[in-house]
Amino acid sequence: MLEILVADDEPSIRLTVCDALRARGNHVTSAANGAEALAALGRQTFDLVISDIRMPKADGLEVLRATKHHMPDTEVILMTAYAAVSDAVAAMREGATDYLIKPVELDELVLRVDRIAERRALEEELKAARAELATVERRSPIIGKSPAMTRLLKMIDTIAESDAPVVISGESGTGKELVARRIHQLSSRRDKPFVAVNCAAFPETLLEAELFGHEAGAFTGAVKRRAGRFQAAEGGTLLLDEIAEIPPMAQAKLLRVLQEGAVEPLGTNEATQTNVRLLAATHRNIKERIQDGLFREDLYYRINVLDVTIPPLRERRGDLPLLVEYFLRKFTPAGRDIPSLSPQAWAALSEHSFPGNVRELEHAINRAVVLSRGQEIGVEALPDDIAGTNGIVRLDGEHKIRTLQEATKEFEREYLVRVLNAAEGKKSRAAEFLGISRKNLWEKLKQHGISATVGD
Repeated sequence: MLEILVADDEPSIRLTVCDALRARGNHVTSAANGAEALAALGRQTFDLVISDIRMPKADGLEVLRATKHHMPDTEVILMTAYAAVSDAVAAMREGATDYLIKPVELDELVLRVDRIAERRALEEELKAARAELATVERRSPIIGKSPAMTRLLKMIDTIAESDAPVVISGESGTGKELVARRIHQLSSRRDKPFVAVNCAAFPETLLEAELFGHEAGAFTGAVKRRAGRFQAAEGGTLLLDEIAEIPPMAQAKLLRVLQEGAVEPLGTNEATQTNVRLLAATHRNIKERIQDGLFREDLYYRINVLDVTIPPLRERRGDLPLLVEYFLRKFTPAGRDIPSLSPQAWAALSEHSFPGNVRELEHAINRAVVLSRGQEIGVEALPDDIAGTNGIVRLDGEHKIRTLQEATKEFEREYLVRVLNAAEGKKSRAAEFLGISRKNLWEKLKQHGISATVGD
């Protein structure tokens, strides 16, 4: 929903434009000449000014200059019955957003206003995310303010005070190592080493050597003595990532280390006492692994004194603006402005289920920043599985070229579905996102045959 000022000295045009924009849920103020427009600009702030260029008492360029002087962020669309190139050039140089020739196609004007509304809504959302991000980053490197993430952060704060073992569960890409590092940073061991081992990256013999160390000659290739990860993490925290992948023999030795608090390197019978807090991470259901005979039940109860489950990104959609803004800042080269997202790109991101979770989002934004080269990020800069390919017009015969009316109708339907998904089916919230009235949204849903039975 936008605050719009419409200035035109032709009553029929002014009333028609105002009615059409109000029907889209906007608040519209009208002015019959340039002087009334300037007076309105002095009384209140507008998101958008639509003005005729040739008006009595003050022309459209004066209205444009006054708007940009008092409200630099306000967008301006100028209209004229005179298709003078000089007027268009002057208007754009003065900062006009758009320029239309009369007689103005009402549908085209409404479409352009809708696009401005979408862009401004997105800018406001990312602006709020930027402000929130500064606060979040000061508190924690884990980005999120959704209820699920708030609960997770409180749980981390609580368990960090303990020395008890923790199992961190979550789908791939949710940030299990980041949670482990946060636990370490908040613990009394923060000044000691944090060591992480990916248990799935080593075959059984090498994993044992990696964890517990080995003497020279303990196995082929062991040319010199090497301390294991338990010893490297002495006094600090050891993260065993993908612990469910540890082979049975290594599980037995790990259990003994945890029971006795001592490590026995391969190739020796001498045990060394160890003081390490153990964190274990997995994307698997360890109880199912136990039932399948792939994981020791006694080891599970030894490592699972405390547990943390990280929610997938699809269950914390409210964190998407924060994460997008964070990754935009992360991947934009120093000295460059952070690129913006087009409404279409934002809709595609909002609709995607992100099976790869935050890691998938990170890679998508990295790609988009590189491909956009400092310009606005369009949907075409996103990976295909996020952007989709429906509606892409190609001239090589692979896709049928549709009429503009057909393409516009299909885009509107797809966009309505995306916004409804982003609003979790709540019609009032979707209408607010779209900048239209709830009644207008219901009419559009009926027009496009979209089910209106979900939500409020």
